[in-house]
Amino acid sequence: MNALRNSSTRKMNIPLLVDAWIAAGNSYDTEKYLSFYSEKAIFDDPSVGKKFKGRKGIKTYFDSFFIEYETQTRKVELIVKDENQAHLEVEFTGIFPEGKIGGTFDFKFEEGKIVHVLADLIR
Repeated sequence: MNALRNSSTRKMNIPLLVDAWIAAGNSYDTEKYLSFYSEKAIFDDPSVGKKFKGRKGIKTYFDSFFIEYETQTRKVELIVKDENQAHLEVEFTGIFPEGKIGGTFDFKFEEGKIVHVLADLIR
């Protein structure tokens, strides 16, 4: 993941990280997708009423809501709030009832890894 860091400042390149995270999700590469998260990350998705803890929990979420529904994610807008936080607006398509729906992710990063995600659907 060295390419995701600017070598001169050692700061994480959030836009590159987010693009790579979306690409891993869209290719259903579970191992790659999980590699973006810290071991103790939390994925909070109130739309499903649950917080998924650690890579094992996040894998359950990914399997259930991305792989099972053949979800594809398209970036609409990324707002980098600071070197440790970003807000992402996306559009999801897949084999779920709506067929297409909007969503957001609010990320917190530490040491080049995602430590917390708050996901929300835009209906």
